[in-house]
Formats: sequence, C-alpha cells, structure tokens
Amino acid sequence: MGESNHCLREGALTVEDDVTVTFHKVVSHENQSRLYNDREEDDPDGEDQAEETVHLRRNCLKDAGEEQEARGSEHSLLCLPAFCVTDKKTASSGEEKTPEGPEKPKRCPGLGLFYAFLSTVFFSIIALLVKTIQGVHAIEISAIRCFFQMLFVIPLLIYHKIGFLGPRDKRIYLVLRGFLGSNAMILLYYAVQQMPLADATVIMFSNPVFTSLLAWIFLKEKCTIWDCVFTAFTLTGVILIARPPFLFGDHPSGIEGNYTNHVKGTIAAFGGAVGAAFTFVVLRKMGKSVHYYLSVWYYAVIGLIECIISVSILGEWKLPFCGKDRWMLMLIAALGIAGQTFLTKALQIEKAGPVSLMRTVDVVLAFFFQFVFFNRAPTWWSLGGALCVVLSTSGVALRKWYINTRKS
Repeated sequence: MGESNHCLREGALTVEDDVTVTFHKVVSHENQSRLYNDREEDDPDGEDQAEETVHLRRNCLKDAGEEQEARGSEHSLLCLPAFCVTDKKTASSGEEKTPEGPEKPKRCPGLGLFYAFLSTVFFSIIALLVKTIQGVHAIEISAIRCFFQMLFVIPLLIYHKIGFLGPRDKRIYLVLRGFLGSNAMILLYYAVQQMPLADATVIMFSNPVFTSLLAWIFLKEKCTIWDCVFTAFTLTGVILIARPPFLFGDHPSGIEGNYTNHVKGTIAAFGGAVGAAFTFVVLRKMGKSVHYYLSVWYYAVIGLIECIISVSILGEWKLPFCGKDRWMLMLIAALGIAGQTFLTKALQIEKAGPVSLMRTVDVVLAFFFQFVFFNRAPTWWSLGGALCVVLSTSGVALRKWYINTRKS
C-alpha cells in the first residue's frame, strides 16, 4: 500500500455514545528515524503525544461499514489494526484493566484445610455409627447410604443440566469408578464390624500409597525408590495390625472377638484400601472432563444395584431392631454426602498434599472413639502399625506437595 508511507491524521468527531476510539500514527520505515528525532526534540520527557481520542457513536460503526463499501480503499485506512475500541465508562473512571481481569476476592486462609478437617470428622463419625449398629449387614448399610446419596444428586444433575450418562468416551471409566468405589465402601464397613475400629481405619487409610503404585502401573507415572520405601512401611503396618499366627503365635493379644473374624476384617480393610486406590486412578484417568456430580451419581446407582443384588442373594435384608438404629442409618447417609462435599471443596481450593495430611486426623479420631465409646485401649502392636501407615502416607503426601511446589 502506497498510502501506508504517510501518517494518518487524527480528527475529532463529536457523537453521543460512550465509545472511545484511539487512532495511532502509522509511519513508514523511511520516516521512522526522522520522526523519532523530531519527537526527541519536541518532547524531551519521552511522553507519547501521538494519540488523540475520538468519541464515536456505536451506530456509526455500522454506518462506517456501509461507507467503506462505497469508498473502497480510501476508507480502508480506518480498518487498520492500529485503533482500539474501549468503553468510555472504564476510561473515565481511571481504572486500569489488567490482563488477568478483575481482581479476585481474597479467600480465607486455611479454608481448604478446614473443609478437609470437617470431611475427616464426618467420615470418622460414619465409621463409629457403623460399628455401633447391631444386626444390620454392612452391605445393607451401604445400600441405604447409596439410596439417599442418589436422591441428593438427582436434583443437582437436573439443575446444572449435566445429564445422567456423561460423555460417551468416559462412560466405561464412570462405570469402573462406581463399581470400585462402592466395593471399597462395602469392604470398609465390613472390616469395621469385624475388627477394632482403629485397626480397620488405619488399614483403609493406607490407600494413598497403593494409589502411587497403581498409577505407576496403569498411568505410567514415575515411580521412585521413595514410593517403594513407603509401600514397604505400609505393608509392615498392616502386618503389625493383622498379627498373623506364624509371626505372633496362635493367640495374639488385643484381638476383638475370635481371630477368624479379625483376619476377615483385615483382608476386607486391605481390599477396601486397594479398591479406593483403583478408584483414585480411574478418577485421575478421567481428569476434569467429567463433572463431580456425575461421578457421584454413578457411584450411588451402581453401588445401590450391587448392594441390592448381594443382600438378596445372602438373605440379609432386614430392618433394624429399633428406631434408634434406623435414624443412625439415615445419619450415615447424610454424613456421607456432607463428607464427600467438603472433601471436594477442599481439593478445589487447596493442594492435595495438605489435604492428605489433614486426613491423618482420621486415624487419631478412630483411636479416640474406640477408647471412649468401646472402652478399648490400643495395643502397642496397633500403635506401631498405625505409626508405620501414617508415616508412609504422610511421606507420599509431602513428597508430592514438594514436587508440585517446585514445578509451580
């Protein structure tokens, strides 16, 4: 364009609308050095006086488009990408818009950790209630929790217009998430009924270590020597809690009930920890492409179907003996929903490392509830096993927290 070698002259047009259009001078390469020298002489402070504001009416933009077709290349100079359209209200107020947009309100420090603490307390109370209820199978308790959780999620799915099936390419992962998560819940409740509350909680709490190991196998995530060390510590803690006869003799101390039930509870808690680890791997595989409510929906529906089939086959479906236990079942469902909600909110505003460390309070509460409500003091073997599991789980959380902090 031959006309690009000349400077555009600015003019002032008076109109009524609140639109500010700023024109910039367009200078050829030949005159650039001369113009710079002239500007140095006229403006020694280095302030750019080459911009003038012209107030145009919004409707004039449409008229300008029509005039452009009529004038052709003569008017095309106004369409150069050297002018900016801004709102006069923003310009007149003197506020500068940053690239990040409006400043976000400051959140309360430690709010994420407070949410994580609340979720931990709710989950601990659920385990206590499951241990307290008599004559109701763990699968039936799980079915009631899934039923109320499903009723809670349905209106949320409708309100947010999420749908009930999810993305076509993610449905297989959603089914796996529901199946594995519900099985982990059933196994945990069964373990709590068969062995001391604290021991079952400690074994179930070891799932972060198995999550790292399974993520290395299925997601090809990096596995270091530290992961192997933490896994060994976790297995040592489980052995100290289980106290197998070939290591501790035929009559180990501190066993609740007969040793056969203790072994069943240990296997169930260990299986629940592995199931929870598989669930986390599936959730990590799905990423953020699937809404959280949809994940909870599959968890509740598949869990309810599985529990109804299992209880029907076992013939264990029956109402609790008294009204108190029925209210406790409803409380378990409500606390389960609240615990999952607060845990999700904690992970949304806080890093996973501190949230995982806060979850260690679950082990402390389990020992406290066991001593206060069931008058059972923990044995040294249980305390040693809990120490191994807590150290390994905290080590995994701290290591991931440190790595993510360095990357950010």
